[in-house]
Amino acid sequence: MADKLEALETWAAGLLEQLQPTARNQLARSIGQELRRSQQKRVQAQKNPDGSKFAPRKKRDLRGKQGRIRRKVEMFKKLRTATYMKVHGDRNAVTVGFTGRIARIARIHQFGLKDRAERGSPEVRFEKREILGFTNPELDIIRTEILARLT
Repeated sequence: MADKLEALETWAAGLLEQLQPTARNQLARSIGQELRRSQQKRVQAQKNPDGSKFAPRKKRDLRGKQGRIRRKVEMFKKLRTATYMKVHGDRNAVTVGFTGRIARIARIHQFGLKDRAERGSPEVRFEKREILGFTNPELDIIRTEILARLT
């Protein structure tokens, strides 16, 4: 995937030099918003960029819990909203990512790192779930946005 991304970058570099800085800013924002929508749909479908399903949650013992127990709660439901998944675009780059505490949570799941689920609990290695990543349709989105802006 890195090769395809580099090829897209070299292809687009010459075309983007023809645009004025304000047009490049607008293009970067529109590409960022389209990429965010695509990422949100993929996270909602619970899929990694390679098309495989996210690793399932671990089973929990909820017998001692007070109140209503909700079943089948979707992972990353809040995380994929525009409130948390931010887009930043300027004339040189487009960034789709997370900020603050949410970025830490996303990074732990993105790379399968160790963390505590709650304060005082033991450290647990979380399964790798790639929240952000490029797919072939997203590279096509970038190409079509650039071509649409140039014509």
